[in-house]
Amino acid sequence: MIGIPRDAASTGNSVPNSIEPVGVVRSPRLNGLDDWGDVESRIELDPEVYEPTATVGLEGYSHVEVIFSFHLAPKTCRGAQHPRGNPDWPEVGILAQRAPNRPNHLGVSVCELLAVDGLTLTVRGLDALDATPVLDVKPYLLDFAPRGEVREPQWSRDLMRDYF
Repeated sequence: MIGIPRDAASTGNSVPNSIEPVGVVRSPRLNGLDDWGDVESRIELDPEVYEPTATVGLEGYSHVEVIFSFHLAPKTCRGAQHPRGNPDWPEVGILAQRAPNRPNHLGVSVCELLAVDGLTLTVRGLDALDATPVLDVKPYLLDFAPRGEVREPQWSRDLMRDYF
């Protein structure tokens, strides 16, 4: 432990350190095959968490960031592994890849927002399986896109070739 406060009382913050799902993904995808680009999913937000007005104005955005739980992820990796278990790709640390078996099992995807109907969002390109717990949804703002040149290793481009 490196001295990070673990409870809200120690920080004076009203935000709990545990995260509860705020919705669920409804998707035709039941397994993690690639080719997510045309997959349309619904995000059903929990009316016990959000008021009906929570999505007002969201339709003005073309994309949203969805934070979700890799709830079916295999055993947690805390060190290095070959991405997707492929020995042709270099063994790299879990923080150098987007694998689901991270310590907190968090996934983040930017996807196209197709429709907003009350507390139901329809999106395209969300790489989450049916029944995946949704932890948060945020509008995607262009000003949060990377500034300057973006670089990545060749193996990651190879991995993503057919992903979307």
